[in-house]
Amino acid sequence: MNLFKQSAIAAAVSVSMLLTGCMSTGGGYYGNQPPPPNQQGQQGQQQGGMSQTSKGALIGAAIGAAAGLLSGGDATERRQRALVGVGVGGLTGGAVGAYQDRQEKILRERTAGTGVDVVRQGDNITLNMPSGITFGFDSANLDPNFYPVLDGVANTLQEYNQTVIEVAGHTDSVGTDAYNQALSERRANAVGNYLMSRGLMRDRFIIVGAGESRPIASNDTDSGRAQNRRVEITLVPVRS
Repeated sequence: MNLFKQSAIAAAVSVSMLLTGCMSTGGGYYGNQPPPPNQQGQQGQQQGGMSQTSKGALIGAAIGAAAGLLSGGDATERRQRALVGVGVGGLTGGAVGAYQDRQEKILRERTAGTGVDVVRQGDNITLNMPSGITFGFDSANLDPNFYPVLDGVANTLQEYNQTVIEVAGHTDSVGTDAYNQALSERRANAVGNYLMSRGLMRDRFIIVGAGESRPIASNDTDSGRAQNRRVEITLVPVRS
């Protein structure tokens, strides 16, 4: 069993124990009829106990911290093997960490003050791009003011081409599951396609949408929902 799977299993066990201790006897829930998609600023209704969205925030945070990927380790490993097969050199040993150290430093410099959060999880680097700076409300059209930021990211990914690039879209919990899933996919595709239009190899990309299933904050507040509406770019080193 590889390290990724061990970490994911450990995180899942920890979350399960945490939720068991936190849930009240009655439990909490949201109504069966969610607000329409154009009411994302309104606060959801909660009844007694820990809400489903609060539970989801705990789960998403724990799994995300352990894995840092939405597509999973197996999908990433397959993409790594494919890249090695087409001539992208793999990294070994201590070279992996040093490579990501240099890339992280440049990404932090090029995204400073833009609202993009750069997070390092082991040898993976994740760029958290809130929807407030990337997209208009309820839209999958990139804000033109964000193009220069993405250009800087694309330039860095060109310089550091020994990585798999996962682009993952996320939403808050307001609206139907189906609507949120589709919106998350459209936004992930918009970011991924823009980066590829800047000359990045298509084979490096994994583009996925998580809908509302991976919150990083509670959906019970406006500020929490704003954090959950995001696109994340995770860079995974190609290993030989």
